[in-house]
Amino acid sequence: MDLKSQINMDLLPRHIAIIMDGNGRWAKKYGKPRVFGHRNGVKAVRESSESCAELGVEYLTLYAFSTENWNRPKFEVNALMALLVETLRKEVETLNKNNIKLNSIGDLSKLPDRSREALLECIENTSGNDRMTLTLALNYSSRWEIQNAARLIAEEVEAGRLHSKDIDDKVFSDFLHTRNMPDPELMIRTSGEKRISNYLLYQMAYSELYFTDIYWPDFRREDLYKAIIDYQQRERRFGKTSEQLS
Repeated sequence: MDLKSQINMDLLPRHIAIIMDGNGRWAKKYGKPRVFGHRNGVKAVRESSESCAELGVEYLTLYAFSTENWNRPKFEVNALMALLVETLRKEVETLNKNNIKLNSIGDLSKLPDRSREALLECIENTSGNDRMTLTLALNYSSRWEIQNAARLIAEEVEAGRLHSKDIDDKVFSDFLHTRNMPDPELMIRTSGEKRISNYLLYQMAYSELYFTDIYWPDFRREDLYKAIIDYQQRERRFGKTSEQLS
């Protein structure tokens, strides 16, 4: 029996978040520079995006570049930014063919002009698609996002447009970059690392976490299916008991 047929289509996560990790180690395994790994990771992005869209997953969010990644060697950062421009311009046709809308979260003001312009252009060119939303977390930090939300809320309270007693989960979530999407039910991280690295900390309060030793450039649709099947075998209680759910 193939893996896809084992997936319960009635229990699909609406939103999957992925930390695409292991590009550098994958390249080192083949005696290549780290940039070689990043370039080969594009195929995994394409397969994961198309597979999620085919299954009926509504939102896929990929951790593409964190605020901490600026601390990497300048050559690697420059290569990543150039690869972003190249990939976006190549993949816009594929996104439109699959009816996938591109979105982004993070502080885009810090991106190089060419990278930001290519991103915004691709977002505009796919804005009419409605099969799935593919979000790239770029120059993203969850702590930054939460701090920014707190600052914006404080400004609203100070201006008298919001009362502090009215601040609840819904209000706070509306000030996050993910305001227009549901929280991820499933988070996948490749490469064997078992941490969430400042990624969607508020949103992943009840996410199921799935870790695989596979390096990101080797991640294929079958690996995505395995993660979803594992997710569907878990009991999501949200503080309740098993007896309450039955």
